[in-house]
Amino acid sequence: MFFACSKQEIRKNYTLKGHVFGTTYKIVYLNASKNYQKSIDSLFYLMNKSLSTYIPSSDISKINKGDSSVLVDNLFTEVFKKSKRIHKETNGYFDPTVGNLVNAWGFGPKREKKSLTENEVLEQMKYVGFHKVLLEKGRIVKQDPKIYLDFNSIAKGFGIDVVARFLMGKNVDNFLVEIGGEIRAKGTKENNVPWTIKLVDPLNKDKNKGYKNLNLSNKSMATSGNYRKFRLTKEGQKFVHTINPLTGYGKESNLLSASVIASLDCADVDAYATAFMAMGLEKSIEFLDKHKNIDAILLFVDKKGVLKEYKTNTYK
Repeated sequence: MFFACSKQEIRKNYTLKGHVFGTTYKIVYLNASKNYQKSIDSLFYLMNKSLSTYIPSSDISKINKGDSSVLVDNLFTEVFKKSKRIHKETNGYFDPTVGNLVNAWGFGPKREKKSLTENEVLEQMKYVGFHKVLLEKGRIVKQDPKIYLDFNSIAKGFGIDVVARFLMGKNVDNFLVEIGGEIRAKGTKENNVPWTIKLVDPLNKDKNKGYKNLNLSNKSMATSGNYRKFRLTKEGQKFVHTINPLTGYGKESNLLSASVIASLDCADVDAYATAFMAMGLEKSIEFLDKHKNIDAILLFVDKKGVLKEYKTNTYK
């Protein structure tokens, strides 16, 4: 009895850092009884084993190689179903099957720019379209075995959600999880200070000042942007190059970045940010007008090359 009463649980703040999914991560959580590094490493391992296209033995790699016998796990299933919903909501602008087409145009890992003929584009479009992929009784069924699945545009956000759920399951009320710039935060920092971040100015991205401060307490945020890969016209105007999954052709856009903030899973805002870059400025604004639960800051340049922004009402 004396020993039980005298043994007090020591609670402290933790900051974990490392590399995962080809990028860096930082996890800060407060007033916790334990360092959960090993548990979080195990979660990352399970994510990679299921969804990493960079690991030849992962489930998604086997499926992409034509193995139709793979029984997918709960992680794969959740990402697949969420991707289906957002694919439908965005009218196909979010599409996890666009990878082959991106590579064909030379915007894949090798970055070898190519010009495709109309017939070559039509040939590649046979393998593009998430509606051509189904999940039936735990197995992926593709209309054509050459269809290539890639959930990288939603996986970072989903990885954040997996860690966030784990921490909440351990009764951690205040945390921030960041992977490769995508973020989910709950509660506050010490002394009830909100979790805030600085949004990058895409025209002055090498400066540390940032563009503006955002309060992310109890929210998720993801930013998608092509401002590191843009074309400069003779007049000095910047354009980004995004492959439109609906047409198969590249679309030049003055939308430099899309930051999506919402009280949703980070996977959701990650996917929406990707879709907005494919939609372009006007269609993204139309989408936001119809989905009031999503906030966004869209940064673009006008004809004079001046940075402009579109903000939903929360940030006006």
